[in-house]
Formats: sequence, structure tokens, C-alpha cells
Amino acid sequence: MKIEMFNVGWLSSSAAIWRQGEDAEQRIRMPIPAYLIETDRERILIDTGLNPAAVADPGGFYGRPDIFAPFALELECSIGEQVDLSTLTRVVLTHLHFDHAGGLSQLPRSVPIVIQRREWEAGQDAKAVARNFLHPRDYVLDQQRIVLIDGDHDLLGDGSLELLLTPGHTPGHQSVRVGADLVLGVDVAHFATTLDDHRFPMFADDFAAQARSAESLRKLRDEGAQVLPGHDPDVLRPGPVASAPG
Repeated sequence: MKIEMFNVGWLSSSAAIWRQGEDAEQRIRMPIPAYLIETDRERILIDTGLNPAAVADPGGFYGRPDIFAPFALELECSIGEQVDLSTLTRVVLTHLHFDHAGGLSQLPRSVPIVIQRREWEAGQDAKAVARNFLHPRDYVLDQQRIVLIDGDHDLLGDGSLELLLTPGHTPGHQSVRVGADLVLGVDVAHFATTLDDHRFPMFADDFAAQARSAESLRKLRDEGAQVLPGHDPDVLRPGPVASAPG
């Protein structure tokens, strides 16, 4: 099994937005990752990055001129410019935020999209959409493409790739465990240190649930797994992440 990280954009803003207690005047530039997992039979994309049209004209794309006022977005290469999307067998969407779901529009219509049921349902609920800063235009999809799962899920049926329900950041956020030694923690913790200090972003669907999810990933880390954070510029690097039989 091969795992590769792609940098599908950058997000710059006040550091205080992403880690409580930081100086609000300090700026941070964070990578936006997506991952390709390859087996003998599968090419699975984990998240999709930004929508190029949304980066070029956020106000026009979403119909709200001030939608990304706190942020600066950069897109060097979209996911479609780095991965042959026609070869994908499925996509795992960890959650519905714009920097993870925005690239869905680039995918072939034939590719199934795996997401937690509670996340998908939150994305259709006006109150949950507003509370979690979701943008439904990012995930307007043919319902037949959506594969809904409930809780932890053995994606390939052989234990090699497990989707872990890790809510809190959003209602149905999920992480990805690859074998026994690698976990894509995604936005449970934007930074590696967050698993220990719980300095989460200033927003969350449920801070208590996010803390419990962080504790579960910290336990996996302490047992020997490598847990990759969601957007840590000091940790994340494009290229091969790990390889294992599979």
C-alpha cells in the first residue's frame, strides 16, 4: 500500500483563529493536504482541497463578497492537476469544510464519495451549516454518488484501511487509519502539539467531542502510530508518506 500527500493549497490568516492563545496579530500560512492511497486494486483519494473557481473569485463563487475576509487563499496546483482523477476508485471525504470538499467539482461523476452520515446530514441542515461555516455549493452532488457510513468503518474489508469517527471539529469528522502505523488525523488537531495541549481553533461544532477525539488519537500515537495533523506547516510535506504491504 502506498500513501502520498499532495499540497492542494495554502490558507493564511491570524494564528489565533487556528490555535487558542496565539497572538491575534501573528500570521500563519498553513498547507492544505490531500492524500492518495494506492493498493493493488484501489486508488483512493482522501479529501479534495480547494475549488479553483472559489480561490479565483470567492465572493462571486459563493455569492458573498466578504466570505473569506479573515483568510488569504492560494492555489498553486489543484488536485486535478496533480492526480489523474479518472483513475480513482473512490473518494473519502473527512468533512465538508471548503478546504477539504472544495475540489469535489473536479471529480468524474462516476466516483463514489464516502462520508459519515452525520456529517452529510449536518451539511443539509441550515443551523448546522451556519454553526460549522459550511458552504453547500462545495458539495452539490448526485445523491447516488454518496456512500454514507455510520461510525468506525473497515473500508476495504481486510482491516488495512479504517475510517475512524472523530467528531467535534464538525459533527461527523472522520480520520483515516492506514494499517497499524499511520493515522491521518486531519482536523481533529490542526497542529501536532494539539493532541497534547488541546489548543483547538476558536470554532468547533463541539469542543468536548473534539477533545475526546484528540484523546483517542493521542492514545494511538502513544501506542506507536504516526498521527499526522491537519495543517501543520512544520510537519506536512508533499510526497510519499508511508508504504506497507497491501
